[in-house]
Amino acid sequence: MNPLLTAPTEFGALLQRFFAERLIQQQNVSPRTVAAYRDTFKLLLNYVGRATGKPPAMLALCDVDAALVLNFLTHLETERHNTIRTRNARLAAVRAFAHYVASQAPPALHLAQQILAIL
Repeated sequence: MNPLLTAPTEFGALLQRFFAERLIQQQNVSPRTVAAYRDTFKLLLNYVGRATGKPPAMLALCDVDAALVLNFLTHLETERHNTIRTRNARLAAVRAFAHYVASQAPPALHLAQQILAIL
């Protein structure tokens, strides 16, 4: 499998560039949007860590697939008692990252497409 998909450092680098370059520099989103996206990824990384048994620092891009994102969304609704509106806001943040991954990391295109298919 491609190291881009399996190396924790690659996932971390992509996530960092998504926040620093895409959201802040290119899209100039509000600080509240950055904070909301940050909170989403804190929740997601902790969830993925529990689901995979890996600490968040050791997660790779391939650990965050569409099935896991769907399970995360269900977790938000059932265990955290989030509303559909909050769930959809979290999904929007994950989808924005998937769009970024699709454009920046061609080996991960299929993974990104599967996440983007989630409604």
